[in-house]
Amino acid sequence: MRIGIDVGGTNTDAALLGDDDQVLAAAKSPTTNDITSGITAALRALDAPVESVTAVMIGTTHFLNALVEGARLAPVAAVRLGLPATAALPPMVDWPERQRAAVGGHSYLCHGGREFDGRPLSPLDPEELRRTAADIAARGLTSVAVSSVFSPVAEEDERRAAELLTAELGDGVHISLSHELGRIGLLARENATIINAALRDLATTIVESFGKALAEVSITAPFFLSQNDGTLMDVDFARAYPVATFASGPTNSMRGAAFLSGLADCAVVDVGGTTADVGILAGGFPREAAGESEAAGIRTNFRIPDVLSLGIGGGSLVAADGETGPRSVGYRLTEEALVFGGTTLTATDCAVAAGRAEVGDASLVAGMDREFARRALARSAQRLAETVDRMRTSTAPLPVVAVGGGSILVPGALPGFPDVRRPRHFDVANAVGAAIAQVGGEVDRVFPMPEGRREHVLAEAREEAIARAEDAGAKPGTVRVVDLEEVPLAYLPGGATRVRVKAVGDLDLSRDPGAAHRTTPATGPAPATGTTTASTTTGATHHA
Repeated sequence: MRIGIDVGGTNTDAALLGDDDQVLAAAKSPTTNDITSGITAALRALDAPVESVTAVMIGTTHFLNALVEGARLAPVAAVRLGLPATAALPPMVDWPERQRAAVGGHSYLCHGGREFDGRPLSPLDPEELRRTAADIAARGLTSVAVSSVFSPVAEEDERRAAELLTAELGDGVHISLSHELGRIGLLARENATIINAALRDLATTIVESFGKALAEVSITAPFFLSQNDGTLMDVDFARAYPVATFASGPTNSMRGAAFLSGLADCAVVDVGGTTADVGILAGGFPREAAGESEAAGIRTNFRIPDVLSLGIGGGSLVAADGETGPRSVGYRLTEEALVFGGTTLTATDCAVAAGRAEVGDASLVAGMDREFARRALARSAQRLAETVDRMRTSTAPLPVVAVGGGSILVPGALPGFPDVRRPRHFDVANAVGAAIAQVGGEVDRVFPMPEGRREHVLAEAREEAIARAEDAGAKPGTVRVVDLEEVPLAYLPGGATRVRVKAVGDLDLSRDPGAAHRTTPATGPAPATGTTTASTTTGATHHA
């Protein structure tokens, strides 16, 4: 048996799945301030036979919340290899002040980096890096983010810099390398690396807390965390790459929607207590956002699902004119909503008054104007339909799957989308999505593709992606390629083409659970395509 857990802004959901992938039990518990006790409460409500549980999969918002709040972040030394170029835009130049202050704003510019074709931009200077390490040590910094110009093309400079810094600072320092995390563009890739470095200490604390929460209910099975591409990472990987959890909540909901509905290609509307997330499933996996994304006002470029969010949820406040959201009572829904004896008019109250749902005590909203409740719900449905329409890429009929506890707000048909489905266990689709998560391997890099060699190159990329998935812990024989993309790069010689292949397979629990992802992610980033700003500055430069 497997347990899936998803920690949302309002509820912590849990689902128990058998070895035939049937949902055997489900439970909800209000998300608590410390979050961990909410997980324990959900597990106790699930009442699973702990001796039969073989794995626990957890989707968490801890790390993204920490970044948004600018709290619990470790100070970071951001080391960029790129001089004499890139000095005009130092690291964290575009960060909001709160987040920049939270990580200390320490940045260092050093020589190194590559041109777009892998040629050295400038020689790496070991003495310069040793001086940098001395300053980092003097400031008491133990988390370091190393980024290099075009490191996805040639990662050697970042790895060599990490070796030199570790030799000077000792093994107790955490070093995050940008080529393992980001994709296109130096600044966005560097931002993702700094965020990851800032979350490393918190990741250790959170992983230990999850272990304690499971121990409290006597679960000894290994646990894994959900990544934002719908695959899993083990605890060692989570400690090293906490940024990979960003947006894992919507991903879990979309994967759960695909599993519960049996649809591999559809739109998913996941309505929680505070927000509604709308995304598109392609081949059973969320469509990924193209190019850069944003986290807490910071531009990044790691993989993230293409999701639009709007402030409509079961706990959304309803105004006198029937407008719903974006303010919400959140996890206080069971205390403040009218149907639970509270004094706040919420979208859930309207759903109950209109006969849409049986939640709480319907007699407490018996005096509500039903026409007002229907108008409020109709306006919410219109906004949801408009968001689905913005996400679609063709005029072909598109089924919509409604999931999440707040999906009681979604009618049987949306304007322009008559096929709306609400599968069984829709209210815990996010936990189901976590429980069914698989192990992934991805190749995303530039291949030379001479004329007549295309099929050979693509076959090589497929085999590499499958091998990476198996190395990461997927059961041999279950791995399949779920996505393949090729983009010719006209500005590079030799028919150079960016090829991205993603493969997924079932988790092999017969293996050592710590073997997966022990050193680097299964994904290989794509090369950057932008250019850097030249400068005549020389020598290591520190920006505090």
